[in-house]
Amino acid sequence: MDLHQLEAFLAVAEELHFGRAAERLHMAQPPLSRMIKQLERDLGAVLFERTTRSVRLTSAGEALIKPAQEVLEGCRLVRSAVRGAGQGETGRVRLGFAGPSSYLLVGQLARLVRQRQPGIELNLQSVTYAYEALRLVIEGSMDLALVRFAVEPPGIASRVVAEEHYVLVVPEGHRLAGRSEVSMADCRDEAFVALPADPGSSVRDAFVRACYEVGFAPNIVQVAPDSWTVMALVAAGVGVTWSIDTALANMRTDGIVVVPLAEGREPSYARLAWRAKDDNPALREVLRASEDALPSPAVD
Repeated sequence: MDLHQLEAFLAVAEELHFGRAAERLHMAQPPLSRMIKQLERDLGAVLFERTTRSVRLTSAGEALIKPAQEVLEGCRLVRSAVRGAGQGETGRVRLGFAGPSSYLLVGQLARLVRQRQPGIELNLQSVTYAYEALRLVIEGSMDLALVRFAVEPPGIASRVVAEEHYVLVVPEGHRLAGRSEVSMADCRDEAFVALPADPGSSVRDAFVRACYEVGFAPNIVQVAPDSWTVMALVAAGVGVTWSIDTALANMRTDGIVVVPLAEGREPSYARLAWRAKDDNPALREVLRASEDALPSPAVD
């Protein structure tokens, strides 16, 4: 039994006429009759009662209709799935992101992918820091990530999707809270709350580098595992912290004041990053959608 025999059987069952069924299948009647007889031999049952004037289904023929339809529909779905995957219409893309600064971007991309390519499964995975997401992309356990880096790693392709600026976050009532701008040099004697050094974050790295550039090592009095905890500690008066404006835009700011940094005038950039040689068609479609969902800002 093969698919052609089942297609022939269903054509005859629906037409109840070998001539019309043959025309529908674009074949001559004798080969169609032989195909049906072979199917009957394979199944060990007569499927049609034939006379010179009519064709009728037997009980065995009636019983075969639904299974034959299901088999052919299953084959159609198999072909469609394979074709869709090859064309990027279906598939899976694993997207990693870190921290509150990524939430709005992730939401915009996920919404457009869902609208344009509903057959693509966009798996979202929150990680603690962007460096971790980038490592997972490099290792191949993630396909795409929202990250920040100063130098693009080998084998990675990327595109800027957002411009960001560093800011200082202080408790309400702090001596720097009323400033229109503050320099890191003004923070020499401040106690800082920071993210961990290991595995580390791009924000912490930029903070430490900025301190050293103006001649002091930061006095980190408390390390917190994530941005939400950092801000809670700042609001409690434990210290001040260095952050990015996009993170604060997605967090509650009760008890804290955001002050622009003189060193934050030069923007940093959030990027979508992926393996340069990744040939996943679904990833290609997600990247195409990202160009509309997250257009690149003008970069000098």
